[in-house]
Amino acid sequence: MSSKGGGTALTRRNYRLASDMDKPRSTGIVNEKLLSDYLHHVFPSTKQGPTLASKPLGFQDLPAHLEKLLSEDTPTEDGQAVDGRLGPQPVVLDHTSGFEGLLFVDDDLLGVIGHSNFSSIRATTCVYKGKWAYEVLISSQGLMQIGWCTLSCRFNQEEGVGDTPDSYAYDGNRVRKWNVTTTNYGKVSVNTDRVLCVLRNGQSLGTAFTNIKMGPGIAYFPAISLSFKESVAFNFGSRPLRYPSQLINPPAADLMKAHKLLGYIKNVLSTAIDTQEGLVEKDCAVWRLHGEPTVLVTLAHIFNHFAPLMCKVYLVEDVLMNFLLGILEGGGSVDEHPLIQQLLDLFWLLMEDHEVNECLKQLMMSLLRAYRFSPIIPDLGFQIHYLRLTTAILRHEKSRKYLLSNLTFDVLRSVVFFYIKTPLRVKEAGLEELIPTTWWPTHFDKEGKDELEPKDESADERLRRRAYERGCQRLKKRIEVVEELQVQILRLLLNNKDKSTVGKASHVCFHMRALCVFEQHPTALCPPEYMVCFLHRLITAVRGCWDEGHRKSLSRAYVPPQLFYNGKVDYFDLQRLGGLLSHLKKTLKDDLASKANIIIDPAEIQATSMDDLDEDDESGAAQRLPGAVAMGGALARPSWLSSPTLGRANRFLSTAAVSLMTPRRPLSQPEKVKVRTLAVEQRTEEDIEGSYGNDGLLLGRPLEEPDQPNADKSLLEIVDGIVMMYNLSVHQQLGKMVVVSDDVHEYAVALKDTEEKIARCPARRADILEELQKSQKVFAEKLNHLSRRLAWINATIYSKEKMLDIYWLLCVCIRTIEHADNTGSLFAFTPEFYLNVAMNAYSALKNYFSPANGMDELPGYEETLTQLAAILAKHFADPRIVGTDIKDSLMQALASYVCYPQSLRAVERIPEEQRVAMMKNLLAPYEQRPWAQTNWILVRLWRGCGFGYRYTRLPHLLKTKPEDANLPSLQKPCPSLLLQRHMAELLSMDKDMAASFLNSVLNQLNWAFSEFIGMIQEIQQAAERPERNFVDTRQLKVCATCFDLSVSLLRVLEMTVTLVPEIFLDWSRPSAELLLRRLAQLLNQVLNRVTAEKNLFDRVVNLRLPGLESVDHYPILVAVTGILVRILVDGDRQGVSRAASVLLSDPCFQLHSIQHLLGEGGESSSSAAVASSVRPAVGSLGSSVAAPLPSATGSSERKHFSLHPTSEEDLCPICYAHPISAIFKPCSHKSCKACINQHLMNNKDCFFCKATITGVEDYSKPASS
Repeated sequence: MSSKGGGTALTRRNYRLASDMDKPRSTGIVNEKLLSDYLHHVFPSTKQGPTLASKPLGFQDLPAHLEKLLSEDTPTEDGQAVDGRLGPQPVVLDHTSGFEGLLFVDDDLLGVIGHSNFSSIRATTCVYKGKWAYEVLISSQGLMQIGWCTLSCRFNQEEGVGDTPDSYAYDGNRVRKWNVTTTNYGKVSVNTDRVLCVLRNGQSLGTAFTNIKMGPGIAYFPAISLSFKESVAFNFGSRPLRYPSQLINPPAADLMKAHKLLGYIKNVLSTAIDTQEGLVEKDCAVWRLHGEPTVLVTLAHIFNHFAPLMCKVYLVEDVLMNFLLGILEGGGSVDEHPLIQQLLDLFWLLMEDHEVNECLKQLMMSLLRAYRFSPIIPDLGFQIHYLRLTTAILRHEKSRKYLLSNLTFDVLRSVVFFYIKTPLRVKEAGLEELIPTTWWPTHFDKEGKDELEPKDESADERLRRRAYERGCQRLKKRIEVVEELQVQILRLLLNNKDKSTVGKASHVCFHMRALCVFEQHPTALCPPEYMVCFLHRLITAVRGCWDEGHRKSLSRAYVPPQLFYNGKVDYFDLQRLGGLLSHLKKTLKDDLASKANIIIDPAEIQATSMDDLDEDDESGAAQRLPGAVAMGGALARPSWLSSPTLGRANRFLSTAAVSLMTPRRPLSQPEKVKVRTLAVEQRTEEDIEGSYGNDGLLLGRPLEEPDQPNADKSLLEIVDGIVMMYNLSVHQQLGKMVVVSDDVHEYAVALKDTEEKIARCPARRADILEELQKSQKVFAEKLNHLSRRLAWINATIYSKEKMLDIYWLLCVCIRTIEHADNTGSLFAFTPEFYLNVAMNAYSALKNYFSPANGMDELPGYEETLTQLAAILAKHFADPRIVGTDIKDSLMQALASYVCYPQSLRAVERIPEEQRVAMMKNLLAPYEQRPWAQTNWILVRLWRGCGFGYRYTRLPHLLKTKPEDANLPSLQKPCPSLLLQRHMAELLSMDKDMAASFLNSVLNQLNWAFSEFIGMIQEIQQAAERPERNFVDTRQLKVCATCFDLSVSLLRVLEMTVTLVPEIFLDWSRPSAELLLRRLAQLLNQVLNRVTAEKNLFDRVVNLRLPGLESVDHYPILVAVTGILVRILVDGDRQGVSRAASVLLSDPCFQLHSIQHLLGEGGESSSSAAVASSVRPAVGSLGSSVAAPLPSATGSSERKHFSLHPTSEEDLCPICYAHPISAIFKPCSHKSCKACINQHLMNNKDCFFCKATITGVEDYSKPASS
């Protein structure tokens, strides 16, 4: 073994040979007297007498002398079995048979995380007499019952430890003890508490249980039951106790030896040998390993005894870790303490490989455990202390590479060091000291939102707010110290300058281990809150590495598109935009060959099952070329795929065997090189970074893609993993943490309301005043707690720096999508999660980080907003995207985008060609596609321009509180005149598109309104039954949705008839007259159903059912009025005449509906109510519409008028406008002739039973009925 600290390469065996030589004078450096003095100084004896002190000591006598010193005062340990316990040693959790439910158990079998409703697990050892204890470290604050149980106890998802007769438990969260029944006991346990569970007497908590059942066959196991996501770590004596107990004895003999040996090492470090001055005391902090033989041989003798002890976890944690932490206690940067690096050099030099490996493993596990369960204090001192030592260890190159390759980065361990625990109890974290003054919003606007800069803020409120902000800044600065240490750790792991002949560079090792985290979908194994912190630290570190590596080229981060199809990265079950990967390889193999020089092996295309792939693996090794790229023997299934937890991933082993050819001279035959997608642990550095003639991860670069100078290609896959991680768990967790801010708002509103009630409370009602004051106190205490907790969350999750991380991720996704889009058909290989992350990251920036941090302050934000708008506008109808879910998400994102002025302006800034293409896609026929979101987008572009359509909320709902004022549907109107103009031009120029679009809108309106009427009939029937019936909430929701769809479709018709009236009124166009007649028919249907006296609509509206708040006369009547005004009032004379003629000639036209709409005619209660709500908007319609009506009423078409509506039972069940006049053969179902004739033009199946219609006959209602 070699040491970088000195020029001597010696092994322990060589030292032993040198010390055993019978040549005491051949020390080579010092004389016998000086050597003896040195050894006596390093190895002082506590029982040293005058004779022993004067006796010379040399290396040949040192082993015996050291053995004698170590045996002095060392207690003897009884190796016999302890009476009263049964089971193996050491004690661990029984993860094979002693559990119930789903749990995740750490590798050391001492830590456990619940992953089901109420999981239970016991230890492997039981006790039956005597006094016993164990220690539990609690890292969460939920439901858990800790105690003892017998082997006969049977637990389930509802009953755990303490819920059965032979089990006893303590619940620190609920402060209760359990043995079938429960009583109050103990004190509240908090994060990082250690609870000493004693069978009989808990010294600090008092007697828990008496009369414990004892006797033959009864023995008690340590056990715990815990709920979902709760986590603890047990200590059965294998590690030092935080609170020592007489019931748990430490390994006293080994401890004493280890402390003595460590003292000898300190003596060596603090003593220098000077041939002139003799022994010189010095500061051990400046000691260096220079290779002096006397010092090295002395240390070798010490390490002969010290090294085996450092393989025991108890001694590593109690002796070595505390010693190393003491070195860093002086403060300053880690670089100012080089002694730790020298000691690690010494470890690698003087310890066997297996010893130093085990020592480092136990040291890092102890640090990780200590960090994970360290208490939160105001200055975060514990976390900083452990992170500083971790950083110092990882600065040692050889130790870092070993830990990266063998220990640190697996799914459960990798992210713990990067998590900053959120305190659930304010006192626990000392936040009252950091933030002594609390503050919360006290001024709200009409919509219930917080006012950012209230004008009437008092001086006292201003002082409180500023004091609170100063406290938040103090907290943020302390958290930033921890975050900076965490980023330093990641920068060390991403080091690409430490490549040597004996091992890979650190960033390659980290890349391999980190990908295991990404590809194993860690959401089930690692809590999402851990992933949020890890993501932010990783982004910060990667951004720094990327900027450093691309400083000259100024290249901005993105993932090149060839990673998605060249087989270098395996995305397992993640969906591609174009569908399944196997399907894409079949359909796009020619494009891969022509654009990316990738040829798919025909035999591989046929291998679609896992069995086929396994057979190919066995036979494929012999067929591979000797010089093949990225091939290292047969493709073995990675070991982690055998895990039962990750069994779902077994079928996602690599599926792509592709032949790649690097383009040479045009006239030469391309050279084919077969490669397979290797598992992460099988890939070499060459597979990632590439070599001469091999582009590594960038193999298969399309012609459209620039040859960017990526000096560190492994960063590309790390960036790809970051995007994947955000999609899997981080975005969802960001949304969950917003709940705290919402709680602050709700309690602040409640407190203000209570204070107003107190001010209005009469003095004579002292009882009411007392209750209100109690409520006021409760709300104030809750707000004090929540405001401090919100300060912590804002500092750790929603700070400006975290916002920049998410913004950087958004920009990465946008650039990646743009580059992939340039590849044409190969865009289909792009994983769906890139589009999802782009949309979700923008949503997080807009909804989660604002208003604390404004989006306008982000660099280049408007340009980014425009780029995202271009992506949404282009790809929501992209034929290369086939997934239904991702297409719906794109449509919903675009619909939300046009609801806000800033993002709508971004849509207007995209190139005109893209805007026109977007509007053309929006105007495609509604059949066979999700048209509701399309219609919603058109409505938002019109809202603010329609008749009576400038409201944010419906007039009758203004007095009620909105559920969420931030919803897109509740935003103020912001119409786009530019996009309206594009729509008008398209509909005016393309007559066929206009006809098909409007026909589809009219069809959907007919369907939506008919469904709505059918549902309110069922609701009315349920309400009229004598027995008490509750209408299903889902039915109410569907009913309200159909009503909203009807209104929005009417608004789109209003928009169309306003922008392009000639579509209906210019009868020189082929379909204008038919469209106008269909429009008049539907308008009459709507008016008849809504305005008839004592009709069904009135009765349901008057029920005021929860869920039907939006169902009212106003929204639908003003939409109809807007259309009528446009065709009957604002048009030219010829158009008005045609419109009036068609409207009046419709068979179901009823003058009563127009009179009701205008507030004329009878003054019944329902009519008056409707008129009072509608008349302000349509009052001017009376004089405008009255002119055409009299001229038409005198015509021959007057026979169609009716002052009273037809009975609902006689109306066509399809259109609810015409009377039933036709009966179908052979099924005998009925409708009006207009509906069946129109239906038979496209379909021969019955509306109702789907039977084939063979004939239609006239139908008239029998006179008797």
